[in-house]
Amino acid sequence: MDKKFISEVLKSGGTIGALSPSSSFLAKKMLRPIRFNKARCIVEYGPGTGIFTLKLLEKLHPEGKLLVFEVNKEFSESLKQINDPRLIVINDSAEKIESYLRQHNCPHADFIVSSLPLTVLPENMVHNILINSKYCLSDSGAFIQFQYSLKLRSKLNSIFPRVKIRFTFFNIPPAFVFICRK
Repeated sequence: MDKKFISEVLKSGGTIGALSPSSSFLAKKMLRPIRFNKARCIVEYGPGTGIFTLKLLEKLHPEGKLLVFEVNKEFSESLKQINDPRLIVINDSAEKIESYLRQHNCPHADFIVSSLPLTVLPENMVHNILINSKYCLSDSGAFIQFQYSLKLRSKLNSIFPRVKIRFTFFNIPPAFVFICRK
């Protein structure tokens, strides 16, 4: 297991909710709903060590942008080492998505991929992130969130009219993937 990941989990004070980096199986489930041929602006919340980030960049359109929000300074600095001009690393809260989309000339987010530990973050922060995400999401896009339990289900259902749930055993621990649409 990645030593940097373990070190940052121990120092995080709860802002990192994972026990280990996400598996490639979880990454496939998270990215499956994305229409890469049409998406020009994808947003990622909580990329951590960049497992989803690298997969997103592999499939992202050459004219696309990937805005990643990472509050952990160490992870942010590491992500900035990825040599891809389409990647924009933002060391700030996902609550501020609207401002950063505007700053980077994105009229909306086509898809939002989130690894944030929403069940352990403050309730008002979670509410702001979800409301702002819905507001900034294109009408044909999706907010894709993984969690280790179904605790978030009612909150997502109260904000997004359509929520589908997928599951993968092949992750430590196994994970639920919520695909939320307007």
